[in-house]
Amino acid sequence: MAENTETTEGAERKVRKVRDGIVISSKMDRTLVVAVVERVRHPKYNKFVMRTKKLYAHDEANDAREGDKVRVMETRPLSKTKRWRLVEVVERAK
Repeated sequence: MAENTETTEGAERKVRKVRDGIVISSKMDRTLVVAVVERVRHPKYNKFVMRTKKLYAHDEANDAREGDKVRVMETRPLSKTKRWRLVEVVERAK
């Protein structure tokens, strides 16, 4: 009975969503507000419209600052509104 239970079926993790955005606020402790802009087609007029969503992301090291371009990944709920975590800072603000 030397089987490793972690490699049995069901141990595969599902692919998590990854988004790129701009940090619009880093005033909270270990929390970022990231603005993610996406292009969606209007259902009636077939014109592309820009939609902005604000995502709350966990930043363990308080590394990112306002204006930085960052990459966030979906994670388990960390608080009432926080469901994303910082993966990397893609580009620093100038």
